[in-house]
Amino acid sequence: MNNLFCAPLLAAGGSNSAIITFLVYIVGVMVLAWLSNRLLQSKSFLSEYFLGSRSLGVWAFALTFAATSASGGSFIGTPSLIYTHGWIVGLWIGSYMIVPIVSMGLLAKRINQVARKSGSITIPDVLRDRFESPVFGAIATALIVFFMVFNLIAQFKGGSVLLQTLLQDVPLFQDVSHGLAEALHGVPILGESEDKPGYLLCLLVFTVAVVVYTTYGGFRAVVWTDVMQGLVMLGGVILMLPLAIWAVGGLGSATREMAQMTPPNNVKLELTLTDPSNSTLNIPNNSWLVQDEGGTRRVFRTAARAQILPGEQTASYRVDKDSYSREIPGIELTYAKQVANATADDLGRAIQIRVLESKEYANGAGRPGVYVTGPGPDAKSAAGFLPFSLAVSFFFMWTFSGAGQPSNMVRLMAFNNSTTLRRSIFAVSIYYSMIYFPIVVIFCCARVLLPGWETESDRIMPEMARVTTALAGMPWLAGLLVAAPFAAVMSTMDSFLLMISSAVVRDIYQRNINPKASEKTIKRLTYAATIAVGTIAMLAAVSPPQFLQDIIVFTGSGLSTSFLAPVALMLYWPRFNRQGALAGMLGGFATHVTLYTVGTIMSGKVDAYEPFNFHPFMVGLFASFVIAISVTYLTSPPPEHLVRKYFYK
Repeated sequence: MNNLFCAPLLAAGGSNSAIITFLVYIVGVMVLAWLSNRLLQSKSFLSEYFLGSRSLGVWAFALTFAATSASGGSFIGTPSLIYTHGWIVGLWIGSYMIVPIVSMGLLAKRINQVARKSGSITIPDVLRDRFESPVFGAIATALIVFFMVFNLIAQFKGGSVLLQTLLQDVPLFQDVSHGLAEALHGVPILGESEDKPGYLLCLLVFTVAVVVYTTYGGFRAVVWTDVMQGLVMLGGVILMLPLAIWAVGGLGSATREMAQMTPPNNVKLELTLTDPSNSTLNIPNNSWLVQDEGGTRRVFRTAARAQILPGEQTASYRVDKDSYSREIPGIELTYAKQVANATADDLGRAIQIRVLESKEYANGAGRPGVYVTGPGPDAKSAAGFLPFSLAVSFFFMWTFSGAGQPSNMVRLMAFNNSTTLRRSIFAVSIYYSMIYFPIVVIFCCARVLLPGWETESDRIMPEMARVTTALAGMPWLAGLLVAAPFAAVMSTMDSFLLMISSAVVRDIYQRNINPKASEKTIKRLTYAATIAVGTIAMLAAVSPPQFLQDIIVFTGSGLSTSFLAPVALMLYWPRFNRQGALAGMLGGFATHVTLYTVGTIMSGKVDAYEPFNFHPFMVGLFASFVIAISVTYLTSPPPEHLVRKYFYK
C-alpha cells in the first residue's frame, strides 16, 4: 500500500483513543514515582535519591542504562537524519549495538569499586575524592552543568513536538493553544512562541510532568520508570516496523522507490492573494502549495507559519521578536512522481506563488540513487552527509562516547554485583540491536510514505506513528507508538535533571559551602534545584534549534572528550595524577568547543568544523589523552596513600 501524500488521518474518535492510551502510560509513570517516594522515606536520602542505594539488579540496571542512552536523539533526531539522508545513516548509527560492550565493559566494575571505596555519589564526587582536590570536583561539576543544560533543551523540544503531534487534531487543544498564544503576546521569552502556540502549550505540560515525577521520586523513580519506558520503546519499534513495511508495499518496493528520488530544493516564496483579505488568513507551517502554469507543475511546502493580514495581499512570517519577512521559507519537490501526485487544499490553490530564491542540495541535487548510496545527500556539504572519514569518526564516537557520559557512569556506580554487570551487558546489546536496525528500516519507508517533511524532519517519528496506525485502522495504537519516543525523551531527561541537581546540591553546596548541612536542608535544596533547572531548560527550549540531533551530538561528544580520558586513566593507571587529569579534561573540552565554535560561525547553526573530515570527538579525545599522559609524566607522582587506597586491597 502506497499513499504518497497522507494528510493527518486521525478522526476525532481516533485522536481521543490515542490520547487515552498515552494518558494511561503517563499515569503509570506517576504511580511509580509515588511508590519510589514511599521507599525514599525509609532510607538515607542522598544515597537513595541519587543512586538507589547502589542496589540495582540485572533488569533494572540493564534497562535504566539502555533507556538513558536511548534519548530523544534515538527516536527523534536519528529518524530525522534517516529521513533526510537515506540508507547511509544505518552506517552512521551502526556501531551503537556494541556501545554496552565498550561502555559497561570498559569502566563499570572499576568505577563501581572506586565509588564504593570513597562513598562517592556523583562523578565529580569520584574525581574529587580520587585526587583529593575540591577544585577538580568543582571544575568537573561546571562542565557537566554546561553540557547537560544544552542537552536538556534538546530533550524538552523533543518531548513537546511528540505531544503536539498526538494532540494537534483535538479541537480543545487547538482552542487552548491559540488562547495561550494571545494571552502570552508580548511576554518576555514565552511570547516569542506565539507563532507556534501548540508547541508552547505542550512544552509547558511536558515540563510539569517530567519535573514533578523526577523531583518527587528521585533515582529509584527514574530507574523504575526507565524499566517501563525501555519496554515501551522496544514494543513501539517492534509494532511500527511491520506497519511501516506494509504501508509502503514491502521493503524492496520502498528501496526501489528511494533509488529514483531526488532531493528537494530549498526555496523562499512570495505568497499573494488576487484580492486583499477581509480577515487574517493563516497559512500553517507545512502547508502544501501547487502551481500549475503553462503545462508545468511545481509543488512547494512551507517551512514557517505565515499570515495575510486584513487589507493585505502578501503573506509574511515572524523571523524573530521584532521583525517579519515576506520571503516565506520552504522546499520544492523535484521527484517527478511526488510532483504528479501532489494535492493542495483550497487555500493552497487560491494563493499565487512566486519563487524568490531556490537552492539545490550541495550534494545529490537532481541525481537519482543518492538516498540508497553513500555518502548520502546533503543540503550544505559538497562531500555529502557521511564521507569515509566521518563514518570512521562516528563508529568510534558512538562506541566510546557512551563510555564517557557522566549520566551513564552514574548508572555504573549503582549495580549490586559482577553477575548483574555481565548479564546486563548481554541484555543491553540485544536490546539496542532490536531498536536501531528497525528504526533505520522504518524511516527509510517514511521517505516513500510521507514526502516533504524536510521542512520539519524532527516530527517524522510521531507523524509516521499517526499515519501508519490510521492506515491500518488502529488509530488508538498511535498513543502507544508515540509513547515510545516520549519514553526515550523522559528517561533521558529525568537522568539529566537528577545529575544537574546532584551537581548543584552535593558537589557545590554540601561539599564546598556547608558540609554539615542537615538531611532536611539537603532534601529541600535538591527539590528546589530540580525544579529550577527544569524551568530554566524549558524557557530555553521556547525557541530551540531546528535539528535536535545537532545538540545531542554536540553535548554527548563534548562530555566524552572532557571525561573519558581522565576517568579511564584514573581507574587503571596508578601513576596518573591530579595535574594530568585536570589538563586532559580541560584540553579535551577546549578542543571540542573550539571546533564547534568555528563550525557554528562558518555555517550559522550548531555545527562542527571537521579537520580532514574527522569529527571533533576524534580530535578532542586524542588531544585529551595526549595532554593527560604528557602532563602526568611531566609532574610529580600522586601521593602514596591514594595509590594504596585505590589500587591495593
